[in-house]
Amino acid sequence: MSSTAKERRSSRNGCCWCLSAGTSVGNGYRRNGTAIWWIRYRYRNGNARRESSQSADWHEAQKKLRDRLQARDDNVLEVTRKGETLAYGQWADFFLENYSRPPVRAEKTHATNGRCVKHLKLAFANCRLADLTADAIELYLRDRLRQRGRIKSQRGYRETNLLKPTTVHQEFRVLRRMLNIAVRKNSWRPIRVREWSSQLP
Repeated sequence: MSSTAKERRSSRNGCCWCLSAGTSVGNGYRRNGTAIWWIRYRYRNGNARRESSQSADWHEAQKKLRDRLQARDDNVLEVTRKGETLAYGQWADFFLENYSRPPVRAEKTHATNGRCVKHLKLAFANCRLADLTADAIELYLRDRLRQRGRIKSQRGYRETNLLKPTTVHQEFRVLRRMLNIAVRKNSWRPIRVREWSSQLP
């Protein structure tokens, strides 16, 4: 949205406000007896849309509306809204099926991706992609460095040495590729994950 966007609040006890920039117009309001801001805007075909901003903070509600108007103007609104509810586990399955199997990737690469995703899903399966943060990823990597490998034997599983940093870093690379594709295909803002170092304590 243009930086010239004009935002104003009405004198109606701060319960309603309007945001406009060029032809993009929307407004926010509170329902009686609630602290949560709701936002209202129109699709490109003119149909009205109302939804909760899921926040009682006026600035957060404004940001939500700005993002919706921008996505609508970029013609990616439906994709953006759908992406906000997509869980990591769902995206992981889709990634393996559509971006990992031959002929897109070599069979060996697909096998590696599958092993990495197996561990990643244990940590993030039910987490929405929109809620996945750089801090959560870094905590996962640190936790993995403290875990031991497991080997299946005739008597069951037995633990081996601590996981090698290269093994954990491989999981990070697979996760990073998955998120990069998710951002590109679903028009989300990228998760800014700094380059991970094997020297993490």
